[in-house]
Amino acid sequence: MRASDRAYAALRQDIVDWRLPPGTVLGEVEQSARLGVSRTPLREALSRLTADGLAAPHSGRGVVVTGISLDTVAELFELRQALECKSAALAAVRGQAPVFRSLALRFRDAGELIGSGGTDADRGGYYELVAELDAAIDAAAANSYLTQALGNVRLHLARVRRLAKDNPERLLETAGEHATIAAAVATGDPDLAGASVSVHLHKSLEHLRSARIATPEITTPEIRTIP
Repeated sequence: MRASDRAYAALRQDIVDWRLPPGTVLGEVEQSARLGVSRTPLREALSRLTADGLAAPHSGRGVVVTGISLDTVAELFELRQALECKSAALAAVRGQAPVFRSLALRFRDAGELIGSGGTDADRGGYYELVAELDAAIDAAAANSYLTQALGNVRLHLARVRRLAKDNPERLLETAGEHATIAAAVATGDPDLAGASVSVHLHKSLEHLRSARIATPEITTPEIRTIP
């Protein structure tokens, strides 16, 4: 892996995991030393983060990690609505029903596990199952442009999920909603598949709003380095 790729992957994960929270200035000198790379590959990594929307130019000191607010989360969900509903509709038409029937059953089991007070490892497995459903829908939809667009949306969604933290009751609800999505795709009905995704997204956004999870946009960044 090239040095710029390593730096990009490390910085992106730190941002998603909130080790580099919104408002953190990613100065070239500090980050080069922290990651053990020279300034040139670091600049390439910072440019990619900016293109992803995870960072933005900051006067005098490299770039700054972008903030998350209720407004930006709402905009993210507007885009998810368009992309994910279309992807599920295509998957219903083009996908293999047994794949999604199996996923629906697994989500029903995952919901029971979460509801009984699963461990952090259990919940990690649940998010892997969510990623598996996403991948199955992407593969069935068979639209590379749609998959690419969804990849960027999911990157930002990961930041929101980390900020939200695990809520067993809501995770139990989402397990049921994902089971419904998988079952709807399996029916081969594109309207039903799209509607099931729409309901899930609506409930997820309302949960974020009611819990007031999203933080205000940070307008005065401070340098934060990680040991």
